Amino acid sequence: MLSVCKATRAALGETLVAMVEEGHDIVALDADLACSTTTGKLGQAYPERFFNAGVAEANMVGAAAGLALSGQIAFTGSFAVFGTGRVYDQIRNTVCMNSLNVKIAPTHSGVTVGPDGGSHQMLEDIALMRVLPNMRVLTPSDYTAAKAAVRYAAMTPGPFYIRLGRAGVPNLYGPTGLLGGSITDIDVTKAVVLRSGADVTIAACGIEVAEALLAAEMLAEEGVQAEVIDVMCVKPLDVETIMQSVSKTGRLVTAEEHSVLGGMGSAISEVLSELHPVPTRRIGVVDRFGMSGKPEELIRHFKLDAPSIAAAAKELL
Repeated sequence: MLSVCKATRAALGETLVAMVEEGHDIVALDADLACSTTTGKLGQAYPERFFNAGVAEANMVGAAAGLALSGQIAFTGSFAVFGTGRVYDQIRNTVCMNSLNVKIAPTHSGVTVGPDGGSHQMLEDIALMRVLPNMRVLTPSDYTAAKAAVRYAAMTPGPFYIRLGRAGVPNLYGPTGLLGGSITDIDVTKAVVLRSGADVTIAACGIEVAEALLAAEMLAEEGVQAEVIDVMCVKPLDVETIMQSVSKTGRLVTAEEHSVLGGMGSAISEVLSELHPVPTRRIGVVDRFGMSGKPEELIRHFKLDAPSIAAAAKELL
């Protein structure tokens, strides 16, 4: 079993505070959810750098755009369902069309939102964000990777979408992580090969990376060597790393806590269909909304767990 560490959302507020203390001109805005998203930590430490828009997400993004135009690095919080869906017009026409320095960083994405149910379990956000010109999409898999994603977005001009979650996730990176500190300098623009294998590639993002590693262990017990890749950056994709892997294995399983339509699996499939088609299985929520339940129950119910990933890999062999 993998030990549970912090949720990726915990990295947001902590990193913003640290970067302000380092001298970066960062502000954060939220839509009355600052305690849940952790942007409130910046408000506690530096009240003049935090703005609560109330339940007015469109205004929040518009204000963030104005702050960006004044020279500041603006982060927006809220839940993913509100922070992308409710404000899509503002993100598209104001932030992305003008390539403003606004970082959309909502939390509570995917089914691991849990008991809040389908109305709050955003499964379409990667699809919405990755089709927008000028938008880059980051999907960190643990707390350490999320800190790196927030920092990279803050230091890189232009629009970003950072997908963060509510539930605690296994600690993969860092000195106490599953990888034993073997990766100390995380480059969030790259797809990282976490486990080498020659039989099948498992490309995962977000919380599904830990499940993919468990699936690889299960497959190894049956003599199947799976290569596991953490696709931290969905847009732009690290095509070179993915191509190198599938050229070796000849088979691909993608795994994400998102709809199978339009997400990371779709992005990789689009590229491979042109460059190097291989038999592929996509693990994700299949064209439906979420439902209420405990996070671990929902991961099993929607077949996003390690046994389901392993079964998909075996189907390809």
